[in-house]
Parts: sequence; structure tokens; C-alpha cells
Amino acid sequence: MAGFDAFDREIRLATAGLEAKDISAALAAFARQQLADAISAGASPVYDLYVNGRPAQSETEVQAPGPIVYEFALWEPVVTFALDELRSRSPSKSGRFRSSFIVIAQQRIVSDYDGIPARAEVIITNFQPYIRKIEGGLGNAKGKRYQVFDGTKRALARRFGNEGRNTQAAFTFETKWLSISGGVHPDIPYILKGRQRLGAGAKAYGRRKDREAGQPITYPAVVMNMVF
Repeated sequence: MAGFDAFDREIRLATAGLEAKDISAALAAFARQQLADAISAGASPVYDLYVNGRPAQSETEVQAPGPIVYEFALWEPVVTFALDELRSRSPSKSGRFRSSFIVIAQQRIVSDYDGIPARAEVIITNFQPYIRKIEGGLGNAKGKRYQVFDGTKRALARRFGNEGRNTQAAFTFETKWLSISGGVHPDIPYILKGRQRLGAGAKAYGRRKDREAGQPITYPAVVMNMVF
């Protein structure tokens, strides 16, 4: 196999005598062919393009020697795994809670996970108004926490985390309690009708706006980002 020195010599010979604009055009054409080959081999058709270190709309913006870089989105298997894990950890008596998870990216609900941009932050939560009782344990007759979101975060980290064992990209996963404004989902935000407390047999938590009547609740969520 030819080494880097041989490859470098071939590149210099191939571009010898060409004008800078011709070299840039050849580089753009080569990158597009490599992109097509990668997508044909199974790479995501969703990607962000960077040319000479800047976001770009087209490979033709390149100035030799480049580089031209494609950042591929790899969200579909991660989101699908997260949803399966969330549902498996949820109460199943009526199935209502299990069927109420939503995926949010760029401040809107998405269902085409392959279409989520690589650098988007992805949020998964549940629009049922008793979501905090489920996560805190009050939805369980035995008082045991379901750990729906926190447990799913740990499962995601084991499967897709920074070790990169099972994926070409690294991800970060967090559990957060989010204030979600209206317009994302018809049932969000839910406005409290009475003061809430979380945790089986627990005393009422400290006075906080998101636990007082007339205030919107916060939503436990798994928050995911790709690492670049």
C-alpha cells in the first residue's frame, strides 16, 4: 500500500501546471464524488458542510488546499434506542404515558430522526401532566422510582457515550428539568391546579414557582448532543 509520501507525490503530479481555480474545482468534484460514495455505502444523507473551516452551502466555495469536511448526522439509532428505553421503564397500566413521549429538535417536534441536523440539540420528554410524579415515584403503588429519564440517560451513555464503542460519533447525555414554552405541543405547558410534591411519602418540597398553583410545570427530559 502506498504511504502518505507517495500519495502526496501523486497529488502534486496530478495538479502540476494547473491554475489555483482549476485545483479548487477538481477538489470540489473529488469531494462530491466521495460524498456520493459514502451515502451509497450507508452514510446519512443529512450532513453539515464546512469549507476552509467555515460553514458552506457548496463545495465550490473551496479555496485549495481546502479542506472540505462533511459532518454526518447519526441521530436515528440513538433516538430510537432512547425511545425504546424510555417506554420500557414507563408504567404500562393504560399505555397512555408510554405513548406520550415526544422528540424535540430546533424548538419543534420531529418524527424524521434521520433529518435532524448533526449539531442540533435533541430533547425527549413526555407531555402528560403527571410526568414529574412518574419520575419522582408517586406513580408507583410501592413508592419505587421508575427512573424513566435518569435511567435512560445512563443506558444511552453506556451504549453511545464518549467511549465510542458502538458508533462513529460521540454523544453527551444529560437529564434536565426544562421549562417548555407553549407552541411545541398542545398540552405543554401544563398549569398546576394545586401545589405538588415529589417522591413517595416525601414532605412537600421547597416553595418553587414550578410547584405552585397557577404556574407551568417543568418537564424531566433527556437532552442529547453530538460531540465534535
